[in-house]
Amino acid sequence: MATTITVLSQKGGTGKTTTTRTLVDVFRRIDLRVLAVDMDPQGNLTDYFAVGDDPEPTLADVLSGRATAADAVHSDVLPASIHLAEAELILSGKIGREVTLRRALGEIGGDYDLILVDCPPSLGLLTVNALVAADYALISTEAEYFSLQGVEQALEVVEAARALNPDLAWLGAVLNIADMRTVHAREALTQLRDGFGDKIFATAIRRSVAYAESAERAVSIIDHRPDLGVDYLSLGEEILERLGREDDRERLAELRTELAA
Repeated sequence: MATTITVLSQKGGTGKTTTTRTLVDVFRRIDLRVLAVDMDPQGNLTDYFAVGDDPEPTLADVLSGRATAADAVHSDVLPASIHLAEAELILSGKIGREVTLRRALGEIGGDYDLILVDCPPSLGLLTVNALVAADYALISTEAEYFSLQGVEQALEVVEAARALNPDLAWLGAVLNIADMRTVHAREALTQLRDGFGDKIFATAIRRSVAYAESAERAVSIIDHRPDLGVDYLSLGEEILERLGREDDRERLAELRTELAA
């Protein structure tokens, strides 16, 4: 069965979707079978992977009971649509609403090595569903003074999800959109590490307009700007190490060396 990682944050603008889509790309480059699940009604992850205009069915249909997950997968992406907001309302009135995604992914988990779930920029029912379906939670936070509180708020939702998913583990938090040349960013990172120790990944993802450029062109940052993409290769190595996938980590380390040459 696949290992499922849910990527979340307490608000938008923390680089959460960029992290999800780039990690999917990183892991696919070492021949891991990866499913990308878009739980955000905005559908930015779906747009990035270019699964086509108005793909049908979508995750909204799965959560509403109109389609199976297998039917809604398009090119290893389980896409979002604006109808996800409606699906959340439908879910709110159902018994067992928090386990809907877990049941759906359980039907296709054997087809993949990893499943990465991108959550909406809020900590509501869709995010809870994504956490209940996950083995691990990965928190994205930006380099600003309230980052500590943001991680704490996200962890409260992770803890609440453990009532239905006791095996859910916190993989760690990644500092995104960071200009480590500034005192502000360095102080934010120090604050996070003082609060959470080695749960904060050693790799910080640097701020750059190149991420917006690569998204607009639907080109991975690893191809668009390899000098920046190395951040995500390093983060991917850390994640694989924490997952105990040492052979995969070694393959990724080799890829990073090749790209840096």
